[in-house]
Amino acid sequence: MLIKWKKTSDVKPSEITPKDVFLNRRKFIQAAAIASGASLVPNFVNSSLATTAPGYDGKKFSNVNKSAFGKAEKLTTYEGLTTHNNFYEFGTGKSDPFRNARTLEPSPWSVEITGHAAKTGTFSVEDIIKPHQLEERIYRLRCVEAWSMVIPWVGVPLADVIKRFEPNSKAKYVAFETLVDPKQMPDQERNALPWPYVEGLRMDEAMNPLTILAVGVYGVHMPKQNGAPVRLVVPWKYGFKYIKSIVKISFVEKEPPATWNIQAPSEYGFYSNVNPNVDHPRWSQKKERRITGEGGLSALLTPKIETKFMNGYAEEVAHLYKGMDLNKFF
Repeated sequence: MLIKWKKTSDVKPSEITPKDVFLNRRKFIQAAAIASGASLVPNFVNSSLATTAPGYDGKKFSNVNKSAFGKAEKLTTYEGLTTHNNFYEFGTGKSDPFRNARTLEPSPWSVEITGHAAKTGTFSVEDIIKPHQLEERIYRLRCVEAWSMVIPWVGVPLADVIKRFEPNSKAKYVAFETLVDPKQMPDQERNALPWPYVEGLRMDEAMNPLTILAVGVYGVHMPKQNGAPVRLVVPWKYGFKYIKSIVKISFVEKEPPATWNIQAPSEYGFYSNVNPNVDHPRWSQKKERRITGEGGLSALLTPKIETKFMNGYAEEVAHLYKGMDLNKFF
């Protein structure tokens, strides 16, 4: 039974952009070409390559359940989503993942389950995420660099996956690990970050109904540059917590390492909750620029908007941090 909650995070139906506008690739490419020389325009790929087949294999999902989450949101275009993102295994530029992720081989793909659980081992993605359980959830993604997107993710609640492996009372956290394979992920040779990319959640965060394992966007299989075939989505946290191309999930007793917390602990905390009251040491987090992907020049004209506490999902998750000093546990 699906219960629709009306929340302050919902947007008025009048703000919804029609799907044909979202998918109007020609308009996007032409607009991006006009503004290709503007230094303030988000670094979308100005190329006809933006019309390549969606998803890592061009396939669409069938029988995806539509959830109530975010139905009234104005979506980022498919092109905006797939040509402007972070995936350091393929380069540090925002368009590098789109240009370089062709070497990734998302199928076949297996995920190792380890730690304090009754059921452990190595499983295929299809064994972990059952096709009949898939649903679409429209969630905001807020990047720590002060830009944001609205994305129709396809996935399953992480809680449903966790329950099947029966973690025991020692499992206080869930740890995640990305593939290490320089042949598939060539920028791992450059050591921009310590590999593998790792992340973690407290168990109650992982079990929250908002947390999902995503295997697609816009109804198609997850594009390579966006973390095919499976990635984490935790909508009240900054985007670097959304670990991509997951190959290992572990149930652990102690707080697990997290890549950006290792790399710069004074700038990136373990919890990484979207909090406009706690600035990054080098820039403010109070406002953000929503990336629609509808064209280069439009990005210059889009005004910044106020960043919402917990990315607008405080009603669902603020209780997880009751009594915690969010300036200390940032």
